[in-house]
Amino acid sequence: MGEFTPTMKKEYLDRITPALKEKFGYKSAMQVPSLQKIVLNQGIGDGVSDKRLIENSVKELTTIAGQKAVTCYSKKDISNFKLRKGMPIGAMVTLRGNQMYEFLERLVAVALPRMRDFRGIKDKFDGRGNYTLGIKEQIIFPEIEMDKIDKLIGMDITFVTSADSNDEGYALLKEFGLPFKTENK
Repeated sequence: MGEFTPTMKKEYLDRITPALKEKFGYKSAMQVPSLQKIVLNQGIGDGVSDKRLIENSVKELTTIAGQKAVTCYSKKDISNFKLRKGMPIGAMVTLRGNQMYEFLERLVAVALPRMRDFRGIKDKFDGRGNYTLGIKEQIIFPEIEMDKIDKLIGMDITFVTSADSNDEGYALLKEFGLPFKTENK
């Protein structure tokens, strides 16, 4: 009996690697960019006054990711926001390996199509092949139960790749099935 391999990981090894190798003319499969990690991050500004929001956010991110989320704390005092160093201000979880591929598959196949007025995602990369996707509501994930939500909170999903350029990162994420709006690359 073999070990379970997520569908997206098989897809990467069997189809995406050869396709990118051919497209960019890599000599070795080791040069092909890969997805290193996916980071889910929620910043909760109201968490300063209501600690329960942070706890719920950690629970929701844990449910969505299938891995324990951690609380993020402020690093310095900001008086305009009534913020002191060490106060909880958000939650995050970093996915790697098989869990990362399973989350990516759920995101592409189930969650993104559930977004309201969805017409694709923007293709703005950071210059090093990494991409951050902003989501306005956590309810697009089927794991979240509507009855148990206190407040609609958005999140950022960051895809960290080993690509050296935006073009390589775009090609990699496009092959994984992320529905980008523009086809100009």
